[in-house]
Amino acid sequence: EGTAMGKHFGNLARVRHVITYSLSPFEQRAFPNVLSHGVPNAGRRFASQVLKVVPPLAIGYLIYSWGDQEFERLKRKNPADYEHEQ
Repeated sequence: EGTAMGKHFGNLARVRHVITYSLSPFEQRAFPNVLSHGVPNAGRRFASQVLKVVPPLAIGYLIYSWGDQEFERLKRKNPADYEHEQ
């Protein structure tokens, strides 16, 4: 216990006079407030992040679609180059 190397996870710090209470996983409800609390909270968190996420994605998509169209346009041969051939 005296050396730093020999400690296991859980004995990393010695704490005295602290009492912790816990409930067995079998006694607690897994999803107590999903509909009443979780859904509005998820909506609020989603809304708070929309303005950070959507503009870069939209710009990236516009650049991608423009590049795709430009690539297809440049792939085609120009018919004017072949007008005078037999």
